[in-house]
Amino acid sequence: MENTLWQYILRVRNNVPLVHNITNYVVMNTTANALLAVGASPIMAHAQSEVKDMAAMADALVINIGTVDEYWEEAMLLAAETANGLQKPWVLDPVGAGATPYRDQVLSRLLSLDPPVIRGNASEIIALAKANTTVTKGADSTATSNEAVEAAQFLADRHNAVVCISGETDLIISKNRKISLKNGHSMMAKVTGLGCTASAIIGAFLGVTENKTEAVAAAMSLLSIAGELAAEQSNGPGSLQVNILDKLYSITEEEFSDRLKLWRHEG
Repeated sequence: MENTLWQYILRVRNNVPLVHNITNYVVMNTTANALLAVGASPIMAHAQSEVKDMAAMADALVINIGTVDEYWEEAMLLAAETANGLQKPWVLDPVGAGATPYRDQVLSRLLSLDPPVIRGNASEIIALAKANTTVTKGADSTATSNEAVEAAQFLADRHNAVVCISGETDLIISKNRKISLKNGHSMMAKVTGLGCTASAIIGAFLGVTENKTEAVAAAMSLLSIAGELAAEQSNGPGSLQVNILDKLYSITEEEFSDRLKLWRHEG
């Protein structure tokens, strides 16, 4: 298992996938640097006049609604429709799902396009599935990943998607598979945009493999283990952010394999 996931990490480094991001202002720099660190090539473009061309050019598309507005909404839809038409993979990051009616309206339109991968925290996944009335607290999670399993399964079944719930334990759910990953460090919650970074890195891995579940597992494992290793040499969130970037770039197969805590549950 460790070797298989490591091969995907090498594949990203060797193939330099182009990842088109329509993401939020807060995280653009962070996610672009993270993509470069893992070996991918980021492009941040949201002009309606060019998103179709960008989506066509890219190996994968990442849509993150963190600072969405009416203009970006239409750009996101154009890009996702183009990706679907060309059978290119894309990721939906439903930042702040459930926080406002407008945000839910945008997500409803994007969900209608059946995103191949959805990644969010537990509260966002629950809100997205409308499984209950859990209220989100900004972009932070107020629920645990286990509480969102039913909501994630609903989304996976309805949209034929791989759904990743980020949390203390990351859960990756598809129609008949479930993977749990218990890596990372609590300090990672003090750095803004690491969830968004996870979605961007997933995009990179989707760009080099058709197996969406394995792509998500490899991406989440890489970021979580990099965060775990980086935390050991960080004095706080500021140095952690820098050290995660360094570790995404320099992580070795031995470091990755020795740390990986991943379980597969079939059926």
